[in-house]
Amino acid sequence: MRKTLRLFVPASMLVMLVGLLATPAHAAVWSSTDQWGTWTNGGYTLYNNIWGGGAGPQTIWANSYSNWGVWANHPNTGGVKSYPNATRNVNRRISALGSARSSFNVTVPGGGAYTTAYDIWCDGHTYEIMLWMNKFGPVGPLGSRQTSTSVGGHSWDVYRGSNGSNQVFSFVRQGNTSSGTVDIKAVLTWLRTNGWFGDVTLGDVQFGYEITSSSGGMDFRTNSFSVSSS
Repeated sequence: MRKTLRLFVPASMLVMLVGLLATPAHAAVWSSTDQWGTWTNGGYTLYNNIWGGGAGPQTIWANSYSNWGVWANHPNTGGVKSYPNATRNVNRRISALGSARSSFNVTVPGGGAYTTAYDIWCDGHTYEIMLWMNKFGPVGPLGSRQTSTSVGGHSWDVYRGSNGSNQVFSFVRQGNTSSGTVDIKAVLTWLRTNGWFGDVTLGDVQFGYEITSSSGGMDFRTNSFSVSSS
């Protein structure tokens, strides 16, 4: 009678193995499971950024700043768990900004709860402008709805609120899209013209996935992404 050898694998190791197996089949140039894992490439910085409470495992991978993604297995509970993103710093006042545009193309899951969003910061962290390009599941912006508008190449429902540290202006696109181009300067000019802020300095332009839940493990892929300014 043949004896079967059984090995005990700690739960922590199983979680790590699941994360490794869930990364793309091709060998990415960089990957990280660290909560605050970062990588700089081509003038951009990528962040794993698992900042919320009760988060599960998450692996970020990248071949470049414009081709990257995450596998995330966050539980089906409320509250944002992470915002993996690619960031480009502009550091220029609106009045001195000739143009600021960004293009993206993503592949996102048909489950869980998340938004694909820009997180744009002005005057340091005084003003936060979020552009929700697509959303899935029970997620919603901070604050209250103010108006609807068409600006920057898209039609939005606009919300205004505060998280206790800074003002937050959220532009929620009227209909999901997985690709497109946004005229960021036009959005900033709209906010300035409406008196929501003055001649602020555009700082970081971030783009990524604000994930609330992705139980069982889900893939979020950035097929292309870029920010240009002059």
